[in-house]
Amino acid sequence: MILTLIILPALSIFLAFIIYFVFSFLFSTIHTDNVLLKSFLQALVILIVAPLCAILVIYTERKVAARLHSRVGPYLVGAPHGYLQLIADALKMLLKEDIVPKQADKFLFNLSPIIFTASSILAFSVIPLSENIVFINWDLALLFLIAIGSIPIISSSLAGWSSRSKYPLISAIRTAGVLLAYEIPLVLSILSIVVLANSFNLIEIVKAQSNLPFIFVPIIGQVSFIVFLLCSLAETNRAPFDIAEAESEIVSGTNVEYSGMKFGLFYLGEYLFSVVSAILITLLFLGGWYGPKFLPDWAWTILKAYFVYLLILFIRWSYMRLRLDQLIELSWKWLIPISFINFMLAVLYKFYIGG
Repeated sequence: MILTLIILPALSIFLAFIIYFVFSFLFSTIHTDNVLLKSFLQALVILIVAPLCAILVIYTERKVAARLHSRVGPYLVGAPHGYLQLIADALKMLLKEDIVPKQADKFLFNLSPIIFTASSILAFSVIPLSENIVFINWDLALLFLIAIGSIPIISSSLAGWSSRSKYPLISAIRTAGVLLAYEIPLVLSILSIVVLANSFNLIEIVKAQSNLPFIFVPIIGQVSFIVFLLCSLAETNRAPFDIAEAESEIVSGTNVEYSGMKFGLFYLGEYLFSVVSAILITLLFLGGWYGPKFLPDWAWTILKAYFVYLLILFIRWSYMRLRLDQLIELSWKWLIPISFINFMLAVLYKFYIGG
């Protein structure tokens, strides 16, 4: 528990500080009006930050899962806590043979994991860690993230169809059905927060919580938080909503025909979307970077996101997977009506109570 609650959060803050220092150094020492050079440097930082985040959260998940299930994890590489196991796994994926099914549509088959991972990395470009630490401060940042979140539907469908195999195709159909069902309550829960903050800009949304985080807004905040959390679990293919990856029925899902680093790209993309979900929950409901002044603003964002991610892990490793019919029924019969009513309450609250 010391590792999970103290060492890993401290490591997250330290890693964020190093990245922030390098980022500040680059953009304070390189004075240029060259848009291409600035864009290249920003893209380089994002490409470094995203995999580092994935490494940290994968290690965290393995430790939490092992602790919750009272089982021994991989300890043989990098004693005493298996620190180098992730590097060993990455090398294994890189060295594995890249197999493409004979009947597959090779172009789409190879393109799908690239689209999936690229969209998850692209999401980091508009996510702020504090008011001054953001790559692109865009007024429609939240709308952009909603659009980015729908790209995995396309990527998973392409992967399942292009594999020319029945198992990934069944998984792709399941994935599309689940994601389309859960996109609606997800967007409605986000729109409730947009109404309260009167903005799609993530920085402005956090500023609107300077006095009271939106999760404490009576009824509206709690319902939006629960709906967003449940939909995020479905969107990121996390238990108990990981129906696209029901091993007893369809093996590992849309990526069953993939091997080597292509499989690794799907694996990386799923974890990055989980990180994005944890940060979004922090920004939309938990007041973002607002906290006591003994830590810098960006450190509070990292800490809150880390503990939100722990909550996601506790849910994943504590509950059994739902059946497909239960999953769809939960969305269409419960989450969509509840989120719509909650959205209407948010509108009434904003214009008649909250001002």
